[in-house]
Amino acid sequence: MELLAFLRDILQQPALLIGLVSLVGLVALGKPFYKVMTGTLKPILGYLMLSAGAGFIVENLDPLGKMIQEGFHITGVVPNNEAIVSVAQQVLGVETMSILVVGLLVNLLIARCTKFKYVFLTGHHSFFMACRLSAVLVTADRKGIELILSGGFLLGAWSAISPAIGQRYTNRVTEGDGIAMGHFGSLAYYISAWVGSKVGDAKDSTEKIEIPEKWGFLRDTTVSTAITMMFFYLLAAVAAGPTYVGTLSGGMSPFLFALMAGLKFAVGVTIVYSGVRMILADLIPAFEGIATRVIPNAVPAVDCAVFFTYAPTAVVIGFVASFIGGIVGMLLLGVAGSVLIIPGLVPHFFCGATAGIFGNATGGRRGAAIGAFVNGLLISFTPALLLPVLGALGFQNTTFGDFDFGVLGIVLGSLSGAWGKAGIFAVSAVFLIILLLPNFMHTEGKVINNPDEE
Repeated sequence: MELLAFLRDILQQPALLIGLVSLVGLVALGKPFYKVMTGTLKPILGYLMLSAGAGFIVENLDPLGKMIQEGFHITGVVPNNEAIVSVAQQVLGVETMSILVVGLLVNLLIARCTKFKYVFLTGHHSFFMACRLSAVLVTADRKGIELILSGGFLLGAWSAISPAIGQRYTNRVTEGDGIAMGHFGSLAYYISAWVGSKVGDAKDSTEKIEIPEKWGFLRDTTVSTAITMMFFYLLAAVAAGPTYVGTLSGGMSPFLFALMAGLKFAVGVTIVYSGVRMILADLIPAFEGIATRVIPNAVPAVDCAVFFTYAPTAVVIGFVASFIGGIVGMLLLGVAGSVLIIPGLVPHFFCGATAGIFGNATGGRRGAAIGAFVNGLLISFTPALLLPVLGALGFQNTTFGDFDFGVLGIVLGSLSGAWGKAGIFAVSAVFLIILLLPNFMHTEGKVINNPDEE
């Protein structure tokens, strides 16, 4: 039990997981000790920097969300992965830990033995999905070893399949840097890229937006982000009123508090960018050792924030467009008489920004805006559809925020509710066929959907 808890703690720390991967890769390449040490530590430090920046962003988004709800008198459910997982862990702790460990091993086995050679490195998302799967499987009357093995297989399978689905789009974002999307909002990003290809032109990139000389300071991503967010915070503060904002500001002037929160948000984004650069500088070369010696042609699937540096302007556009999509989705749910899904600023920032990046890669600035808007609608409607499923599992008034959790939750929850064990078996069988079939077929490259790896 203690060993399981220790493994869980390691797997929940993407920084350590990335460091371990870098260590194995560098050792496999036969690098000298000093290069192994620096090449292991820098990705760890880079991810910790990314996490610190992300934490800073989340911390400053919290009062913004509260001011919006107070100012515009919105009540409903705010999707939050951490909230529902913390509730579920009270009753499904051991099951979740076990599925997490088995899922990682299955992912590595799939990468070694099939053409789905994507190694999922975003540990906290794996943990969230393990928790989601444990809840579904318990209601399908699976217990003990059966629950752990079936849940671990589903987690490992989706960890390998989901990066592959949109790898062609990911390659367009990264221009062939050799990484994949390791985030369970991925299906929405791929949809955004598809929408972008239909509504815009990739040549009209957000990163080529022409800015007059007098507005040249806006070319600085940190400055433009700060100005955008200060406007958002001030608008929310005015709507909420100084009395309410005063309860959040700790005695600071409400409007000064809003301005400082916007500036701190921009600092958080800048820290994320710095962490990403440190990760990629050492992880990609180290992963070559994994790809050549341990798991031939392996591709690292990394957190969505890692992609922010590829199109910083699309990050801001994507966030704003996704949030607008979330507001429209909330209004449509209200008209339909459904539970209101209040736009959660954390998923709309991270998922919306990534959707904007993917939309931009295929459709330029129109693709970024419209693709991210569609993402905003998707992460509004899907959590609403997921609520009844979670209610049936015993989790009331809370739901997952990211798209993949919703899709898999709805499919697995509905099938297990209708068919019990047979429903879970059917999904597992489909995953197994998807994973094995390419081994008996001619494909463009040695890695499915990744012709750059030929």
